[in-house]
Amino acid sequence: MTRTVYYTATSLDGFIADEHDSLDWLLSRETDHDGPFGYRAFEQRVGALAMGATTYEWVRAHDPGSWAYTVPAWVFTHRELTAPPGADVRFTRAAVADVHAEMVAAAGGRDVWVVGGGDLAGQFADRGLLDEVVVSIAPVTLGGGAPLLPRRLELARTDHAVNGEFVAVRYDVVRG
Repeated sequence: MTRTVYYTATSLDGFIADEHDSLDWLLSRETDHDGPFGYRAFEQRVGALAMGATTYEWVRAHDPGSWAYTVPAWVFTHRELTAPPGADVRFTRAAVADVHAEMVAAAGGRDVWVVGGGDLAGQFADRGLLDEVVVSIAPVTLGGGAPLLPRRLELARTDHAVNGEFVAVRYDVVRG
């Protein structure tokens, strides 16, 4: 069954990027990609991606010669952006509810990963389309930046573990 999952990392004070949209604070941390809540196992569950324009531009700027994803990606934007050659990247100005069914179909029974940002994950939550939040909490505070999830959202913890410097927690979204 396809689930829509917001899988991300955050600073202890709840920011996914600093005030300059940088992830340097994250990339310098010790983590085991094959360990508990690791990226490699999560990546195998993913059949489609959703990301905002800022996340997309950061990914492209930090790996300009390639595209790391092999699954279809929807980029929610009002900007004019271009896709990397050969990548299945679909730019949309539509609301998340208008394209969610298409993303689920493209995922082919695997999960839809809301890569970022926090406001985009919130838009999925607002429409009742977000099923799970998986967050790895780093031992650093940023004091400002892009918030993890700028919405009120009720969650139920289903699992947790330590991976390197991170405390990772899996939550189901509580509906109703």
